[in-house]
Amino acid sequence: MSTHYEYRPKGVCSRKMIFEINGDIIESLTVEGGCNGNLKGIGALVKGKKLDDVIQALEGIHCGMKSTSCPDQIAKALKQYTEQ
Repeated sequence: MSTHYEYRPKGVCSRKMIFEINGDIIESLTVEGGCNGNLKGIGALVKGKKLDDVIQALEGIHCGMKSTSCPDQIAKALKQYTEQ
């Protein structure tokens, strides 16, 4: 059974990240706001992946001069989810 999880990112253009997670696998990711095509691509790439693998791959990525990015915020969202 999948879990619906929503996260409000900070410091980026996207406004909300919506995950469907089954155990430790991401079933889907939808992002509101931000760079539409890029975030749809990231959503397609993380589908079916383990939470820890996605966190490891995306954590620490910066966007321009910002200290974070949408991929980094995805990693932060997943870390927060795993700590619940």
